[in-house]
Amino acid sequence: MSNECLSCGACCAFFRVSFYWAEADDAGGAVPVELTEPVTPFLRCMGGTNQRQSRCVALQGEPGKNVSCAIYHQRPSPCREFTRSGENGITEEACNRARAHYGLPPLYGTDLLSLTIHSAATDRPSRVQLPPD
Repeated sequence: MSNECLSCGACCAFFRVSFYWAEADDAGGAVPVELTEPVTPFLRCMGGTNQRQSRCVALQGEPGKNVSCAIYHQRPSPCREFTRSGENGITEEACNRARAHYGLPPLYGTDLLSLTIHSAATDRPSRVQLPPD
């Protein structure tokens, strides 16, 4: 199976990516601090993701076309933990929702009823969030 993420990038241009402040390189982590912004005293987010028209500053390319992450090996934990829909045979509603925003078809669970039932049964908390209104 090819990696659909390399031609998608919708999650990088749809969700706010919040993470513990110590993941930034000024606190011993790997994420370049100059690409982050504070959210609370304990949380940072990737620059560009804390706005209505979210787009991570590390995203290169156009969502739905050919994309890459400029800091892939230094990306924060929410990016490392985000699962592509269909990976391990599981529908990931967040992935499919971001793809739909960019007019891309769902990767897995195309039947709306089964998508809803499967998502509800496997729902788990995620640290990627919709940006504030």
